[in-house]
Amino acid sequence: MVRTASTMLPLGTAAPNFSLPDTEGKTVSLQDFAGSKALLVIFMCNHCPFVKHIAEELTRLSDEYLEKGVAIVGISSNDAEKYPDDSPAAMKQEKAQRGYRFPYLYDEDQEVARAYHAACTPDFFLFDGDDKLVYRGQLDSSRPQSDIPVTGEDLRAALDAVLSGNSVPEDQAPSIGCNIKWKEGNEPQYFNPQGTA
Repeated sequence: MVRTASTMLPLGTAAPNFSLPDTEGKTVSLQDFAGSKALLVIFMCNHCPFVKHIAEELTRLSDEYLEKGVAIVGISSNDAEKYPDDSPAAMKQEKAQRGYRFPYLYDEDQEVARAYHAACTPDFFLFDGDDKLVYRGQLDSSRPQSDIPVTGEDLRAALDAVLSGNSVPEDQAPSIGCNIKWKEGNEPQYFNPQGTA
């Protein structure tokens, strides 16, 4: 696997639009979350060890913040032909197994990942109530095989700041994970893997 960092999309960027199928075949769009206090977009997948490492915390965090009025959506953009563990059918199983209450969408043509400049799994993008980017970066400092507990502290702090009407500090650490599995010839210009892991 390739160890890849977030591109750190500029803060203040407007949330790019999306309209994608969820694991039940229902189309979910950005407009469906209008009026939310905040929107958290998570680029993720099933097979990545970095995502597996934080999956239990994703369930805890999403359950907690959905109750507080935050909209949350997971998106998988991986090439499911080469990585069948990330197919829509497998996504449906993963959502049920993990107990994810947020929509889990499939970005088959990878255009949404490109619009968000997503680079890795997991890659987090937090938008405020005006759909402006206020946080992009890591869940916390924990990584697979590290001794650091998974707490979600970085993302939780950003979420709490938005919900309390405070500014999110701009000093943000990038997320690190597996590279998005781009289809051949579809790698965006911003994609710059940081080496192997």
